[in-house]
Amino acid sequence: MAVKWKQLGNSPCNLCPRECQARRKDGQMGYCLSDNRIFVARAALHMWEEPCISGEKGSGTVFFSGCSLRCVYCQNYEIAAGKRGRQVSVTELAEIFLELQAKGAANINLVTPDHYIDQIASAVLAARDMGLTLPMVYNGSGYEKREVIKNLTGIVDVFLTDFKYMDEDLAEKYSKAPDYPSVAAAALEEMMQIAGEAAFDEKGMMQKGIIVRHLILPGHKKNAKAVVKYLYETYKDRIYLSLMNQYTPFAKVMEDSDHKELCRKVTKREYEAVVAYAIDLGVKNAFIQEGDTARESFVPQFDLNFHV
Repeated sequence: MAVKWKQLGNSPCNLCPRECQARRKDGQMGYCLSDNRIFVARAALHMWEEPCISGEKGSGTVFFSGCSLRCVYCQNYEIAAGKRGRQVSVTELAEIFLELQAKGAANINLVTPDHYIDQIASAVLAARDMGLTLPMVYNGSGYEKREVIKNLTGIVDVFLTDFKYMDEDLAEKYSKAPDYPSVAAAALEEMMQIAGEAAFDEKGMMQKGIIVRHLILPGHKKNAKAVVKYLYETYKDRIYLSLMNQYTPFAKVMEDSDHKELCRKVTKREYEAVVAYAIDLGVKNAFIQEGDTARESFVPQFDLNFHV
């Protein structure tokens, strides 16, 4: 059955929950720090995703510039702020997908794609006409409109999504988005309608399903436990959780006098407390991190060189 894409990018723009009304099609920057042109900061095989996403050869990641959330502690802040990126056309983006497939990518991993979703969907459909067969992974912040997610039926197979906050005050303080908990919850409900329960191939690679990531922040075990509790009580083991200890305090946040509490890594005790809480709740489908992942070497180099 042919997939048809309903164009969503109105002008003034109301694509994301912020509805900033920017005239992006006329060249005006939205809250996402993007106009209507596609900018890609990196396209390469990436080994550092969850095992069922990266596999042996890597996930075919495409990092898009700009972001509609822009958290103060962002681990990819150079591209979230639109300071890194090479302009590509829809046709060139489709060719990038095909080149990653030729390199042996396990999937095509769209990182922070929501503000370019019209163009990306067109590129996916064009690439499929040219022979793309890999699963499409939507790797986003969780701060997405439900109707936008619904429109991804037939485009996206796997959702690799964040769920950052259950605490509205934290969402306001760190992301200027007090509605994040309700928005992310609604978006996740729609993701479940599209992807359903997880399915894997013979190599253990996820072909469809949902992985929900939570990056634990220093000093915020309570928020982390609330996220885990909500996700497990709502979805049980129909989704996979990914509890991440890799928060790295970069210079940008270290220089910010309003967020001194974020100027350290998450302690082993903090992380283990959240993992133990998840186990006590009954969580079985989860990924955890071991060792020192809170290092800058775990953040890709956004060098504009497409390694495809």
